[in-house]
Amino acid sequence: MQALSVGAVVAFLREVLEANEIFSDLWIVGEVSNYNRSQLGHRYFSLKDSAGVLRSVLFRDTMPGMQLKDGDRVLAHGRLTVYAQRGDLQFVCDFVRPEGVGIIAARFEELKLRLEAEGLFEPGRKRPLPRFPLRIGLVTSAAGAALQDVKNVLASRWPLATLVFAAATVQGPEAPGEIAGALRALAHEPGLDFVILARGGGSAEDLSAFNSEAVARAVFGMPVPVVSGVGHETDESIADYVADLRAPTPSAAVERSTPDIREVLRALLGMDRALAGNGRRAIGQAAARVESSARRVERAGPDAGALTRDVSLQADQIFRVLERALAANRGRTDEVAGRLGALNPHATLARGFAIVQDARSRKVVRTVRKVRGGDRLSVAVSDGAFWVEVS
Repeated sequence: MQALSVGAVVAFLREVLEANEIFSDLWIVGEVSNYNRSQLGHRYFSLKDSAGVLRSVLFRDTMPGMQLKDGDRVLAHGRLTVYAQRGDLQFVCDFVRPEGVGIIAARFEELKLRLEAEGLFEPGRKRPLPRFPLRIGLVTSAAGAALQDVKNVLASRWPLATLVFAAATVQGPEAPGEIAGALRALAHEPGLDFVILARGGGSAEDLSAFNSEAVARAVFGMPVPVVSGVGHETDESIADYVADLRAPTPSAAVERSTPDIREVLRALLGMDRALAGNGRRAIGQAAARVESSARRVERAGPDAGALTRDVSLQADQIFRVLERALAANRGRTDEVAGRLGALNPHATLARGFAIVQDARSRKVVRTVRKVRGGDRLSVAVSDGAFWVEVS
């Protein structure tokens, strides 16, 4: 058997260590000892406990403001390698915090600092949302309350939009992969205006899927804006930082990303009134100019009569053009107002329909299977409501 050189053995060991995923993503708790800062600014030390010692290094450009001293108990993240010149096993740190911070908080901070350095949170890359969206993507659990919250708010606030739903588990070890997969699926959906990423409140462990690198990079890679509505008001996640717009809850995500149809209708009616007023003013101003011109022509000389008739003819033509333009604009406005008005439930009642509700719960009765003898019902018609009792 051929003998190997020392350098070949050390290089082989280094390659094996660095190729192993476990050794390239390690969290270690230990006590700092033999701390030394080199002239180049690198910080060399050992991490030890009662069972062993591990040589470690925090390079100059990694967390330059981090100060360590012998006796500190720390939680460190990094990778194992072999320092070839001495043949030593070495732990190369990229993140260090006092041990009391806790692993979940430390993981959150380490990922946040790393992604921020890559530019994933850069405000300049945040994209504006369309003012009047027509197709909205949604990623959340099919069994969670967030799905129904989003549907209810969207139906009330902006029913003209279509919701494109991609289901994903939002809690547990499978959640990061499923959320990232659902986002990638929506990335290929044609005509989406933006995507809402939603989940109800929970503990830090419950929301951990939204602090994963896989979800952060999936949000960053979306071709359309992403609105995050994860947890409650006080919760924050890595997905919030990467998203184009952050909302405190799923319901707020809809409210902050869509217009209110009632406000849009009021604005349209205001525009209609303003357009009619502007048209009348324009006609009045044109008439005044024509009359002024006619008087000047009349005073100009012996041919005033002929010129006055020409001016009057031109005035008639101007009036007809302005009246046609005003009628066309009013027709377009009436068409839009009519389409929006068709969504008004009172218009449905006026056509002879009725709304039947349970007297106690106020829930709408949609099927006879929900009604029992003796139930009291409220029946709303176009001009009022009355009570009935089921026999």
